[in-house]
Amino acid sequence: MDFLRPAGWEEALAAKAEHPTAVPIAGGTDVMVEINFDHRRPEYLLDLTRVAELAEWEATDGTVRLGAGVPYTRIIEELRTELPGLALAAHTVGSPQIRNRGTVGGNLGAASPAGDAHPALLAAGAEVEVASVRGTRRIPVEEFFTGVKRHALEPDELIRAVHIRRADGPQQFSKVGTRNAMVIAVCAFAVALHPSTRTVRTGIGSAAPTPVRAREAEEFLGAALDEGGFWDSGAPLDPSAVRRFAELCAGACRPIDDVRGTAAYRRHAVGVMARRTLGWTWEAYREGREGEGRAAQCA
Repeated sequence: MDFLRPAGWEEALAAKAEHPTAVPIAGGTDVMVEINFDHRRPEYLLDLTRVAELAEWEATDGTVRLGAGVPYTRIIEELRTELPGLALAAHTVGSPQIRNRGTVGGNLGAASPAGDAHPALLAAGAEVEVASVRGTRRIPVEEFFTGVKRHALEPDELIRAVHIRRADGPQQFSKVGTRNAMVIAVCAFAVALHPSTRTVRTGIGSAAPTPVRAREAEEFLGAALDEGGFWDSGAPLDPSAVRRFAELCAGACRPIDDVRGTAAYRRHAVGVMARRTLGWTWEAYREGREGEGRAAQCA
């Protein structure tokens, strides 16, 4: 196994073009596990830790450009306001040591259906910036996953950054595991309210061959909020609408039975998480509107 260690981004792209089978490594929290268990034996490892720009982020024009090498710990500490759903998901990743090393770029590259960052990225509305010596392109995150541990990257491409809309409303993330920490999700769910566009987005993990959105549930709830005037009134949601949203989220799943849980349990759990997280996000939205109203009265 040869070890390639480029000093900058252009050098990394050149190395990937010359060795398309090279496996990128930054945090190494997925790659090294596979190598240590002899599940993978790549001809080349492409170490990206010296590419400084990958560990940077910037916020511009309502969007956060998150470098592929920014670790989870920094997302929790520095981006909980801009990206609350992703920060919540980052809290559930492994141990503190793993959060200090693991990255969203690595999570995307592994393309596991159970990747903790994926539901939050789907709910927030993210695009994956990928590049090669041929140029740069951006892939909507819902189009990035093409199968179990498969993605839309070409052999000579590397993930450079993720572009994520800054939160304009409450976001939530929930995960079910066989224990409280350091566990692969049995299933996971994220929801984000986007008041500026009066839309709702969701993300479901570990309940289908790829991370997925519950699009029918999003459309149903978006219509219910519009038709009932809920965005303007901030009134409590109709319990029947919440139940229907949860049912549609469960229906979007295509789970399997495995050692971590049955397909039936996964569907049920996604429905429960959808109902609970919607309740939490809507309550936060209502509190925000009430706070704005009190501020206006005092002005």
